[in-house]
Amino acid sequence: MINGRIPQNVIDEILNRADIAEIIGGYIPLKRAGRNFRALCPFHHEKTPSFMVSPERQIYHCFGCNKGGNAINFLMQYEHLEFPEAVEFLARKTGVVLPEIKEEDRRAANLILQLYKINELAASFYADILNSPAGTEALHYLKNRGLKPETIKTFRLGYAPAKWDALTNHLRAKGLNLSLLEKAGLIVSRQGSGGYRDLFHNRIIFPIFDVKSRTLGFGARMLPEKNNNGASPSPKYINSPETPVYIKRNNLYGLNFAKEAIKRLDFAVIVEGYLDFIIPYQEGVENIIASSGTAFTQEQARLIKRYTQNVAIVYDGDSAGEMAALRTLDIFIEEGINVKVAALPQGFDPDSFVRKYGIAVLEEKINQAENLLDYKLKILKNRYGDKGIEGKAMISAEMLATINRFKNAVVKSEYIKKLSQELAVSEDSLLQELKKIKPERPYPQADSSVIKRTPNVNPTEKLLIKLMLEETALINQIRNSLEPADFQDERASKIVSIMFNLIEQNKDAAPVNLLNYFKDDAIQQIICESTLSAEVPSQDKERIITDCIQRLKKERLKNRKHRLHEEIKTAQTMGDEQRLKTLMQEFDGLIKDN
Repeated sequence: MINGRIPQNVIDEILNRADIAEIIGGYIPLKRAGRNFRALCPFHHEKTPSFMVSPERQIYHCFGCNKGGNAINFLMQYEHLEFPEAVEFLARKTGVVLPEIKEEDRRAANLILQLYKINELAASFYADILNSPAGTEALHYLKNRGLKPETIKTFRLGYAPAKWDALTNHLRAKGLNLSLLEKAGLIVSRQGSGGYRDLFHNRIIFPIFDVKSRTLGFGARMLPEKNNNGASPSPKYINSPETPVYIKRNNLYGLNFAKEAIKRLDFAVIVEGYLDFIIPYQEGVENIIASSGTAFTQEQARLIKRYTQNVAIVYDGDSAGEMAALRTLDIFIEEGINVKVAALPQGFDPDSFVRKYGIAVLEEKINQAENLLDYKLKILKNRYGDKGIEGKAMISAEMLATINRFKNAVVKSEYIKKLSQELAVSEDSLLQELKKIKPERPYPQADSSVIKRTPNVNPTEKLLIKLMLEETALINQIRNSLEPADFQDERASKIVSIMFNLIEQNKDAAPVNLLNYFKDDAIQQIICESTLSAEVPSQDKERIITDCIQRLKKERLKNRKHRLHEEIKTAQTMGDEQRLKTLMQEFDGLIKDN
């Protein structure tokens, strides 16, 4: 079973029925290039087409960014689908009937669907209230903030009335269970008195959508004049709690509206709050997204990487905004994303800035965004001062912590050089301090980046894999002479092992099916590039196979002799006579046999 749900034979049948050229050709224009098709890669910007599609092999590969795979992989990467979603899409297209899922999987799936439905009903309820007499005050507030009627409609803004049980009663009248409403995060238990009350009341509602425009949860803003009435102040904004469908760290507000513009412009503008997103978007900045006022996460950075490698942060012009920007910088660096910062004047956020100065001035700010070194250095100089020794030490410590996150040694070197000039300290002293920083990073490393380099594999091993991928008939021939252990590269050994097993079970070892046995991007790259690189001439294959097999056997023998030699030295040092005798006999046997 794959993913605990879909059997491998069903996956194979779907892929065998699918026409990868037809599927990919429905998204991007393909041009015939011999037996294959060629196109500009949809996953990175290029001027010369390096994206190849093989109808014969039913796989694709870009020789520029090294993305590749079968039809399922393409849908996952292009449409940002999960594996089961991509399989289900292809099953419908190819007419393959998927087997029934397990009961526990069915219950979980049903709960998800119910929560989406409940959130949709809640969003409609709040929107209706906003446009009713009960929402007059809230609607007046939004219009005074500069929101146009069509904007309010587009983002489905709403209003939660002052009653504590308005939504509860509305949804209960539709026959919905209160426990489901609680799981959706829309109602909470009343403390002491029992029963439930609405989570949101007397607040403007901002529905939160995923990239497919499904309603995940809600943000809610208190009306300014309703702040306290002598009671302890409530927070200006509150959000839905995390639920099975709303995981905050995995979502960005407005991405469903902005994703196409971000892809088209290859650039994303990041702000914090709901109105910081809505006002600029309304005025024409469509490549904008918001972190919803929460601390930016690595998952959000990876979500952005699906659409672009270039971002500009526009946070509030106060100390809190500066701190948020600095924290976010490090996350983007970890993910290999090019990041700049557009600093707003003190007391302004993107919403208020646009309303006072206009969208053109904000766009100018974004276009003039500072690179991360200049921005962070300016902040630290203001904080510590850069004249005294202690100030320079504090600044360099924080700057080096950021510089150390870069994976590219040239980038590190250039930033060290610039920091040296800015602080008037020697590069050698900065390099010495850099070496003291522990290599552990507070954020996990990214699984991949947009531009992926082909993994280095022993050329002999890679050539044998290519030959087997070109002609499955050769797999048995090579299997009779080699074992997976003869391939020293672990990735190559895994590929060969699966190929040998498939042939032994009389199953199809074609590249399109082979890819489904590996989740490792590096292994998939090896398979795709090996398949779509220039074919080996037929007349040379037998000679090449013989040479490669002999070479691998010699290499394995050499490595085995070296290991035995080291083990023999260890046994001699330890005085282990019995072990030494056994090792010497094995070593002599290797010498005699070869």
